[in-house]
Amino acid sequence: MNRKFTCIVCPNGCEIEVDYEGKDIKNIEGEGCKKGKEYVVQELTDPRRNIASSVVLLNGELPLVSVRLTKPVPKAKIFDVMDIIKGIKLEAPVEVGYVVVKNIMGYDSDLIVTKQVGVK
Repeated sequence: MNRKFTCIVCPNGCEIEVDYEGKDIKNIEGEGCKKGKEYVVQELTDPRRNIASSVVLLNGELPLVSVRLTKPVPKAKIFDVMDIIKGIKLEAPVEVGYVVVKNIMGYDSDLIVTKQVGVK
């Protein structure tokens, strides 16, 4: 099977073409750097995505606070992770970097706060 990817790792946006069967990669062409090849291999063997979202903030200057994962999680688990995030309510004040959920769903990725918000 042949598939084309546009690499998103760096600003070059290389058009990478890969020939593969299942997870067996036969040939990769068009990568401008090592990172491009790593990106395509990751996408074909274990696609991962990062999440940025917001959670409810009680008694805060703002009603919501932004959060993100520290590392990408498997693409197939995005909705499961979002179900966890959706149910979270924090109490103000919160600081940047505060760990809301450590090792979310057993992955080596923490959910952290990305904005400082004080008490109202």
